[in-house]
Amino acid sequence: MLKRRHSPLQRGGFLLVCGVVLLVASNFVDELRSYQGAQVAVYLVAISSIILLTGYSGQISLGHGAIMAIGSYAAALAFTLWNFSFEFAILFGMLVGTLAGFILGVAAARLSGPYLAGTTLALAVGLPSIADQFKVLGGEQGLNFDIGDPPGWIKKFEGSDFTQYKWFFWLMAIVALFVIWAITNLLQSSYGRNWRAARNNPVAASLAGINVVRGKVLAFTVSSALASLAGALFGILLGIVTPSAFPLALSFTILTGAVLAGVGNLAGSIAGAVVLVAIPEFSGALATHLGSSQKLTANLPGLVTSLLLIFVVLFKPEGLLQKNRAKSIKQLNS
Repeated sequence: MLKRRHSPLQRGGFLLVCGVVLLVASNFVDELRSYQGAQVAVYLVAISSIILLTGYSGQISLGHGAIMAIGSYAAALAFTLWNFSFEFAILFGMLVGTLAGFILGVAAARLSGPYLAGTTLALAVGLPSIADQFKVLGGEQGLNFDIGDPPGWIKKFEGSDFTQYKWFFWLMAIVALFVIWAITNLLQSSYGRNWRAARNNPVAASLAGINVVRGKVLAFTVSSALASLAGALFGILLGIVTPSAFPLALSFTILTGAVLAGVGNLAGSIAGAVVLVAIPEFSGALATHLGSSQKLTANLPGLVTSLLLIFVVLFKPEGLLQKNRAKSIKQLNS
């Protein structure tokens, strides 16, 4: 049986309803949950960039945290030094990240497998050190990216108790839902079909008239646009952009979220983002139960993430929410 595909308008309507539910629900949660909800939205955008690149285009990146840093620094510069509004600062950061992704994509199109992974890994390792060397980027202190209190019209609508964290949640949830809608439509288009064809069999795709190299460059560019958007939102959430905010571990964290979601499962990116945000809280509670030593508290989140990743790779390689494909086919035939 063929799976029925929904139209862009239907998908948009469904996500609009989800957005309204989320915005209403934000009035019934505390500040911490609002902040965590904003984190989930940022991780959702970042994970979706990996799913698009790896799951649909077949390219492996270990350096998307660096692309997030590019978008975040560009947005912070536009906001702090050039007095852009935060909306245009986000768009500027996304534009710069897209351009950087295009340049990387041209080089990446000629690489594959471990060579591409190694190149992007080198970028993630070297970029924080490079940022330290330029005074315009603020050095180790970084750049301020505090966008201030919510706009006045929202306070008039929601009341004076509408806090900054709730404003962050509103902003980032709306952006994340729009991103999911846009990516879903893109993947259902001829571009998405071409990416999947080139991923599965590049030679056959070329013989069918698909420009595989151009497709890889486009996929890397779009993925970088999403990653830089996530980086700009991440900078707003932190209120400051520093090299330490974008370590190598961030790239691995995003990749872990994509694996937890199922690399080819865009809908699962929500579960991956929620798990990434929940791990530090779970680790903190577990560390407190075990004695709350400083060393244990610092290392336990990484240990929990690693163990969860190993479990998923060994027992649920298609993602936490994905049914086993072979088992599903067997049940269908029986």
